[in-house]
Amino acid sequence: SKTVTVVGKIVRDDVANSIGRIRIIASTAAIAATAILFGLALFQAALVAGKPLGHLAWGDKHRVLPMRLRVGSALSVAVYVAIAAVLLDRADLISVMHDDTARIAAWVIAAYFVIGIGMNAASRSKPERYLMTPIVLLLAVLSVITAAGWG
Repeated sequence: SKTVTVVGKIVRDDVANSIGRIRIIASTAAIAATAILFGLALFQAALVAGKPLGHLAWGDKHRVLPMRLRVGSALSVAVYVAIAAVLLDRADLISVMHDDTARIAAWVIAAYFVIGIGMNAASRSKPERYLMTPIVLLLAVLSVITAAGWG
């Protein structure tokens, strides 16, 4: 009976350590994704402000975006903030929604980024294709890690 108790404690400790490592990995992935999203939000905010960076976004048709695309960039900033909130919530770093909602939303976000890999890779814009495809690939990987983590 002492052997069973000791083995049980070892197994519980090992499981707890494994869960702890998984949480650290998911948290690190969520923080890394948030940092990338923050960078993208700054980029989109620069586009909204009229900076001549439009060749890197929205299909490389305008260096300075017209008003309708500036509105799209402003909406992108809001979307990036929402995505970051979901991923941070899923990693238990903040709490803004029910756990089941965060879990489902994190998987939707992961799928969105996986689809985005193909969309960016197929872009006619070379700068957009070469810059955004690897960024979206990284966001997809980080989102899958976060979505799969135990929170």
